[in-house]
Amino acid sequence: YKKMPENWQKLWDKKAQYLKTEEQTSEDVYERAGIYSEFGKIICITVAAFVFVGEEVGIRLKSFYGDDEKELLEEFAELLNTKFDHDRFALCGHNGKEFDFPYIARRMLVNGVLLPKILQMHGKKPWEIHHLDTMELWKFGDYKKFTSLELLATIFNIPTPKDDIDGSQVGPVYWKDNDLERIVNYCVKDVVTTSRLLLKLLNLGEIEDKYIEIL
Repeated sequence: YKKMPENWQKLWDKKAQYLKTEEQTSEDVYERAGIYSEFGKIICITVAAFVFVGEEVGIRLKSFYGDDEKELLEEFAELLNTKFDHDRFALCGHNGKEFDFPYIARRMLVNGVLLPKILQMHGKKPWEIHHLDTMELWKFGDYKKFTSLELLATIFNIPTPKDDIDGSQVGPVYWKDNDLERIVNYCVKDVVTTSRLLLKLLNLGEIEDKYIEIL
């Protein structure tokens, strides 16, 4: 917080009014700034694509990560533009519609990266936006329902990705421990769990470990 220019501190002060208690200062709650795309920074995006191995379904994973946010966003955008620029493809995440997809799109704009077609929403009809969300699938129309990925993984007997760190610990692990590899490993497990959950929710089978390939 103290390393920010004064105008940025004032902007965070306004945001922090709704986050802090009477006993807290804006600096006290600045550790939560990373979840807001205006103040945060993307250091890792892990993506999985479903593939068929004979009659078995598998996934192929790739992680884009590093200290240079613009560089990793450009690499991710290139993947979407070259491999998944077709209406038969869809993006899927857990709470992806409300968090991951908007966050990535906003950070691309901040960094001057052109939005891939699959992330563009302006001028599109709802059915032309190819985004899936495992949390939305689980809601069945209940707008009040929030269910964590960890809970759904437990319900469906899927290995949890939170066996080392969770999302709330990413900031300290990056800024204090400088352990980016640990965060990448967490992201990979998170995406594997989400992939397995999607198949469960759609009754499309399971993914065996031997059919998980990390590029």
